[in-house]
Amino acid sequence: MEQMEKNQDQEFLCLDESGVEAVRQQMPDEDDLYDLAELYKVFGDSTRIKILYVLFGAELCVYDIARLLGMTQSAVSHQLRILKNNKLVKFRREGKTVFYGLDDDHVRSILKLGMEHLGD
Repeated sequence: MEQMEKNQDQEFLCLDESGVEAVRQQMPDEDDLYDLAELYKVFGDSTRIKILYVLFGAELCVYDIARLLGMTQSAVSHQLRILKNNKLVKFRREGKTVFYGLDDDHVRSILKLGMEHLGD
């Protein structure tokens, strides 16, 4: 059996040193890959995706987001805190009211590309 496995391994052996080195040069640092994985985990929650889509169209306060999604203000605030900590939403204060919106066009692009991918 060992001989068969060894032969199978040899059949699939491929060493492209220049290709491997080119990829190695382009690989991000381990810390950056970890941070990227953590960012994508944020997108793994459908409630947060809903909030991002609500903010795709307009800046809104917690009350309006909660009404639109049929959630409590407390639940929305909790999710907004996570989104804010991950630099996906920004906020501005107008008097006592805080308005939330997408942090930048990158967030909009991520959502848009995801939906396009699903449509394919």
